[in-house]
Amino acid sequence: MIHEPKNPIPCATPLGDGYVWYIKSNGFLENDEVAVILVNGGEVKHFTTDQIRIWNNGTYKIKKDEKYRRADDSMY
Repeated sequence: MIHEPKNPIPCATPLGDGYVWYIKSNGFLENDEVAVILVNGGEVKHFTTDQIRIWNNGTYKIKKDEKYRRADDSMY
């Protein structure tokens, strides 16, 4: 099953910041697959849910963790 969020979800990945495009369920024995559009360059990359972190959500007061912040990155 594939879920496409109505609004873009900002996230931190090993390749830099991006936005979640869709999430594909891989069953209960594996991590789900997440397609992310990277901010720098617009490339679409696939990650598993244990490789990304959601870093900005006003409703749940989630803010980007400092350990995922790059030296050239400023928080919005």
